[in-house]
Amino acid sequence: MPFHVRDPETDALVRELAQKTKLGITEAVKLAATEALAAREKARAEKLARMEAICAEFDALPRTGLKADKAFFDSLNDD
Repeated sequence: MPFHVRDPETDALVRELAQKTKLGITEAVKLAATEALAAREKARAEKLARMEAICAEFDALPRTGLKADKAFFDSLNDD
């Protein structure tokens, strides 16, 4: 299933990657796409791990049993 790269800069980058990795054009595109997807997945996993750590830290805080003072919080938004 062929596709055309109409952007000269993208074409040049793919050709440069192919030359530096000693791969054909198709293999260079496949390599670039595979690495880009892996990098995105790694970044997503790292963000998720940081979010889980923050949630765990929050959950570890002691509960006071106090109720929120609605009037106080409403007063913070008064003009």
